Amino acid sequence: MNRKVILMFVAAFTFLCPAFVRAQASMAARPEDAKAAPAVTADVPNAFTTDFSKHWATAKSLAVAVADAMPAENYGFKPNPDEMSFGEQMNHIAQANFGYCAFIADAKSPFEEPAKNAKVEKSVATKNVAASFDYCSSVFDKLSDAQLDMVHGTGDRKFPARDVMLGLMIHMAHHRGQAEVYLRLKGIKPPDYKW
Repeated sequence: MNRKVILMFVAAFTFLCPAFVRAQASMAARPEDAKAAPAVTADVPNAFTTDFSKHWATAKSLAVAVADAMPAENYGFKPNPDEMSFGEQMNHIAQANFGYCAFIADAKSPFEEPAKNAKVEKSVATKNVAASFDYCSSVFDKLSDAQLDMVHGTGDRKFPARDVMLGLMIHMAHHRGQAEVYLRLKGIKPPDYKW
């Protein structure tokens, strides 16, 4: 290859792959650091799970505070007949948390579903919400980078663990938000969210 072709290739590569070029320049500047860097192993905690777990702990505090803010006598309250009651919302959050995280763990959900049309007791629902967050935390704590990308499920329900975790957070926040509206409708200020 002549010099012009090589220079054109380098210029094109530099334009198309700036991240690669920055990484190469960094390694070239300190080759001893690049050689000394430890290899990443499958059992090392990863940045995604570490960050997600912090937000999950914050979400637990708020969800339990929301569950606790509604007086026990209003756990059967529903804004209209088509909605779940406040207590049913709390049980739904717990059931879904257990379900999503059992899916990631390839395990059976430990959630004990209440009898159909059973009255939801505040103490039980609040305990279930807290326990569901703890169960998920125990699942997250064991996930490596490789396991985050591992696909779970069968047929049309196949998802990487990372996507399931994001779906879990969205689902939980959606129903917790609904429950906060229920509190407002009862004249109760919802607990403050703390980032």
